[in-house]
Parts: sequence; C-alpha cells; structure tokens
Amino acid sequence: MDELGATPQTTPSPAVRFDVLSLFPGMFTSPMQESILKRAQAAGRIAIAVHDVRDWTTDRHRTADDTPYGGGAGMVLRAPPLVDAFESLPVIEGRRVLLMAAGGRPFDQAMAHELATAPQVVLICGHYEGIDERAIEEIGAEPVTIGDYVLTGGELPAMVIIDAVSRLVAGVIDAESIAQESFGDGLVEYPHYTRPANFRGRGIPDVLLSGHHARIAAWRREQSIRRTAAVRPDLLRRTLDDGELTPKEADLAAELLTAREQRFED
Repeated sequence: MDELGATPQTTPSPAVRFDVLSLFPGMFTSPMQESILKRAQAAGRIAIAVHDVRDWTTDRHRTADDTPYGGGAGMVLRAPPLVDAFESLPVIEGRRVLLMAAGGRPFDQAMAHELATAPQVVLICGHYEGIDERAIEEIGAEPVTIGDYVLTGGELPAMVIIDAVSRLVAGVIDAESIAQESFGDGLVEYPHYTRPANFRGRGIPDVLLSGHHARIAAWRREQSIRRTAAVRPDLLRRTLDDGELTPKEADLAAELLTAREQRFED
C-alpha cells in the first residue's frame, strides 16, 4: 500500500479516505501530491491510499490479466487478485465503492457532493479490455464514468473523482468559493477579471468597478445565465424547468434558449 501525503499524528481522522486499486499506482504520485490535494492531505482533511493490485498475484511474473474466454481482442483483468486486494482494505461504515467504467453512471457535481459525505471512497481502476465480470459481481461496486469516451484505464477518471470530491470536503476550500462556482446553482460560472484594468485594449465591465454589491451580484447572475445558454443549454433548460430562477431570470433564460434554437434551425 502506498500512502500519499501521510497525515501527521496530531491530526484527527480524515473526513474522507480514498482507497484506490490500480495496476499502475505510480500514475497517482505526482497529481495527488500537488496544490490543494497535497495541502488537504497534510492537514488531515483527506487521506489517499493507492494499492497495487499486482501485490495480490501469486506467480513470479505478477500476472494480473489473461486472455478472454470466448476469444476476442485485448486482455481481461483477472478476478482473484482484484477481489483479494479489495477484501484486504479497511472497511469504514458508510463507504462507497466505485468501479471506473465507460458504461457507468455519469459522474457530476451532484455525485461529487454525495461522495464528499462518505467516510471512505474505494475507486477500482480497470485496464486493458475490461475486468472479469465475476470480480465486479463479488465486489458489488457502482459503475461510474466521467464522460462518453473511452480511456486506456480507470486511473485518470479516479484522479478526477478524487479531485472533485476532495475540494468539497469541509476545510479544504473556502465554502463561499464553492457556493459561487459553476454547477453550484445549476449554471455555468460568470466571467472573472483582475489586474491590470486594461489588457491589450480590453477593459473591465463598468459594473465591477462601481462598488455597488447588489448591481455586481445581479450582473454576475445574468452573465451566468447568458453563458449557460451559450455553452450548456441543457443545464439552463433543467434549471428553468426546476423553477430555480426568478421570474425575470426565467424570462431571460426562455428568450435566450428560443433564440438559440432559432439560430440552429436557420
């Protein structure tokens, strides 16, 4: 087992412990030891343990895969080492066990919030052509995907999930920042600006220089709606249908969505 970012002895148990089962644990070393994830582990907010499935193989070549029954291309991850590795993990009541799988439940911000309340999240990284179905049945993991595309293995999706969930754990990131970011209210986040005030002839919207907090908040909300209509109309339709917009915002959203549909029809 490879413990990343060992927690100081004086800190309490982490809010979330991540256990990762992988054939390539080295892939996690650098990404999990930079920036916010590094600080979160050092502060004891989260713990990340990566386990090499090959440690549970029984032959001298540490063979974790084999050819598929029935023929076909690729190799299949064998059930015995994966299940043995899984059963060696500590069990914390209320844990979630996820299998990185292209055909699984789409991972989104709502699921990230779900997982941030779990004391333990186990992430199983498949590789090659797939995993022996009996291992999946024995473990009873939830299949999860980060998008409608195929990767070479489950390591990158596992890293994405760890990052997305960790930042929602209390004390890792300022709560106000989380509340105002994309998807927090069903919308894409508004544009941001900082110094210099003029960059290559591009200035700052006057409202942001006004010091009028209510006007700034209203401008940001409108920009979120406009940006969501432009790049994620599906999200805006959902937010509109859920009744999460004020009457004025709902009118703007409906107008933008109608205009967008007309442009594509033309």
